[in-house]
Order: sequence, then C-alpha cells, then structure tokens
Amino acid sequence: MEESKIRELRMTRLFYAPLEKMWAVWTNPELIVNWWGPDGFTNTIHKMDFCEGGEWKLTLHGPDGRSYPNRSIFKEIITNKKIVFEHFNPHFITTVLFEPMDEKTWVDWSLLFDTAEMYDLVVKVHKADEGQKQNLDKLERYLIKIQTL
Repeated sequence: MEESKIRELRMTRLFYAPLEKMWAVWTNPELIVNWWGPDGFTNTIHKMDFCEGGEWKLTLHGPDGRSYPNRSIFKEIITNKKIVFEHFNPHFITTVLFEPMDEKTWVDWSLLFDTAEMYDLVVKVHKADEGQKQNLDKLERYLIKIQTL
C-alpha cells in the first residue's frame, strides 16, 4: 500500500448544486458558518482571510458544551477548482477539489496527516471519518435549503 494512503482520510460526493454556488458556500464566511462541523456542532468564525497565505480561525462549539479552537493557513487557491489549507493542532493538510458536472458539482475532500499514528489518533480514536461524513451531510442539507430560498 502506498505510504500516504495510510495517512489520508478522503471522501468524495456529487452535490446537486452548480459549481458557483458550491464555491461560494466554501469560501464565504457568512455561508460556511451555516454548515461547517459535525452533527451537533456550531461554529464561530473569528477570521477567514480567503487568499493564499491567509489565516482561517474558528471555534467549533460541541454539543458537550466544550469549545475547540481551530487555526488554518490557506496554501493554494485555484478559483472554482481547488482549496488547500494547512490545519494546526492536530496538523494535517486539507485539499478540496471541485469538478463541475452540468448543474452538479463533484467534491473530492482529503486530509493528509503527517504520520500513520496521527491518522490513527484523529480518525480511529476521535472518529474524524464520521465527523467528515456528517460535515458533508450538513453541506448537502444546507445546499438544498438555500436552493429553495
């Protein structure tokens, strides 16, 4: 098995939303705040400087009443195609690819951890795979909601 595969959490999904709308809900802090995070979580976006080198600071508020500060730096942005950001504590690189398919958008979302041990801790122990699936589900519900507005 390729070494990076044991360090990568990757999910793909086809969304029934045009690329422009999908890009907007990923890049606009006033929109991403409505769906980002696993089930039961809300978030406060303190800063989202959406440009290469820009900082993204948010706090996830868990259903258990705890708050989880998050900090990332945007590393690569190709409009309507790709977002790459480096997340700190735990450290991983997120890559999100967007591909238009008529009025739908294919999203390929991966998290690459530094080591297999960090992957095991975050994914297997803290269930990040289920959290990412829930995040995609929340995105899907949010896109349906805003389609009907």
